[in-house]
Amino acid sequence: MKSIAISGSPRENVGKRDAKELRYEGKVPAVLYGGKTQTHFAVSAADLKPVIYTPDVHFIDINVGSVKATAIVQDIQFHPLTEQILHVDFLELDQNKPIAIEIPIKLTGTSPGVKMGGKLVQKLRKLRIKALPKDHLDTIDVSIEELEVGKSVRVGDLKFDKLTITNAKEDTIVSVTTSRALRQAEQEAGKK
Repeated sequence: MKSIAISGSPRENVGKRDAKELRYEGKVPAVLYGGKTQTHFAVSAADLKPVIYTPDVHFIDINVGSVKATAIVQDIQFHPLTEQILHVDFLELDQNKPIAIEIPIKLTGTSPGVKMGGKLVQKLRKLRIKALPKDHLDTIDVSIEELEVGKSVRVGDLKFDKLTITNAKEDTIVSVTTSRALRQAEQEAGKK
């Protein structure tokens, strides 16, 4: 999985006034937890944009003073009106403990059902995956090469060696339904 490096400065004062001053300076208060100790730090809002405003999932290499860690974004708080980032929580990764992350789904191939006039309906955009950090994928590729009209691909149809999908097995990922034009064509063909 891809990683992005972020460096920040340690925070001495942790409180509302300090956080407000940081935001005024264009920085975002953040915390790194999950390791031996919590680390409170400030990071530039511009440095967070490639991490937050993307559909992709990344590991983040954090460098704050003497602390160096690999983490994932656990939680983000936004201002309700301005959408400004107020606070970010990072969870430090342990290479020997599995973690659960939502990974985007990428459809591959061309469906024969769509070529015949069917409508492709993608119900899930992400799957929740549990695995060791080294085994995580950037995307989950789902092939639609065999998808005819009226058929679907469910979570239970996907098989991986080192990953566990925690979504319900009967959840539909993608299906090809009959479009209105195809139904009309079939009705007209039946009348002849």
